[in-house]
Amino acid sequence: MTDTCVIVPTVREPECVRAYVENARAHGFDTDRLEFVLVTETFCDVREMEAMLEDLDVDGEVFDGPRREEWFAERGLSEYEHLIPEASHAETSFGLLYLWAGDYEYGVLIDDDTLPHEEYDFFGRHLANLNYEGELEAVSSDERWVNVLYQNADEHGLYPRGYPYGAMDETVETEPVAVDDVVASQGLWTNVPDLDAVRILMDGDLQGQAQTRTSAADFENDFVAARGNYLTVCSMNLAFRREVIPAFYQLPMDDNEWAVGRFDDIWSGVFLKRACDVLGKRIYNGAPLCEHNKAARSTFSDLNNEVAGLELNEHLWEVIDDVGGDADDYAGVFEAMAETLAAGDFSAYENGAFLNLVGETMLEWLDCLDALGTAEATPTEVTAD
Repeated sequence: MTDTCVIVPTVREPECVRAYVENARAHGFDTDRLEFVLVTETFCDVREMEAMLEDLDVDGEVFDGPRREEWFAERGLSEYEHLIPEASHAETSFGLLYLWAGDYEYGVLIDDDTLPHEEYDFFGRHLANLNYEGELEAVSSDERWVNVLYQNADEHGLYPRGYPYGAMDETVETEPVAVDDVVASQGLWTNVPDLDAVRILMDGDLQGQAQTRTSAADFENDFVAARGNYLTVCSMNLAFRREVIPAFYQLPMDDNEWAVGRFDDIWSGVFLKRACDVLGKRIYNGAPLCEHNKAARSTFSDLNNEVAGLELNEHLWEVIDDVGGDADDYAGVFEAMAETLAAGDFSAYENGAFLNLVGETMLEWLDCLDALGTAEATPTEVTAD
């Protein structure tokens, strides 16, 4: 039975899928459980990606821009097409809609510049994490933010992309806690750490990567962030339960009048953690590791994409921190956060009006999920080439 939807946003290295399928088979994981959804653009070779999936003998579909438009149209949902930005990592959200419309229990997000570590049963470990019950280390800090790279931070000094600058130099505390109700499994990464451009520049790298690299030795213990503490959630190596999708929208970035970009998965992680705290759920962090092979590019290009949202990132979590506490499901918490953002006065922040747009778009996301739940697909006529 196919119960896991594997979402891969890709415009560079779709061949990474081969490594993940090979990993599954090497560890005896049943690939019949997997369906791959490749989200791409018209300037990529859709037919070649489809041929790769056929060659691998796995279920899957490939969606470039026109095919996404067709998918919406078949369901009478064209008014929601704008929720999925083109040529942006946030197009990952199309995969979330695809999963929501299908009969899947789990989702897995994989970035195309990653590879699995051969010692881990990648899919098996993620699903085991989602079903974990037992004792685990809970991490907290006096700044209420958890650095997912905390275990060796005294040596490498790294903070991940999206970690607020105002929460640095924190005092870390750990304690064992009983963990169940895990709804997301964040696998961490070796080789190129996931840093923002400012931190990459401070690390002395002009090629968008980092001089300091991470290894498996930096991730000895799996952990959860304690209740009331936030953490960065990167979607390059992440599994989740279907139920979180209403609160896990990968926000539209890049194509907006404020030029805010690069925070789609980070802010979705902030919203998800707030929802998890309200609902008594957990985000598991650690294994399975992946190897992050970020391509060289100008650090200043990334900086240009990030700088418009840096101040907002310092304050977003504070805005939603006490919101939605009386909700009893993910949609309820997400709606409360969305309404707070949509109606808020953020004129004190650089590009503060973008947060109003974020809130409005979050509400549209919930509307789209509701509509998708009742929509029936009507196939459109395809004209042969």
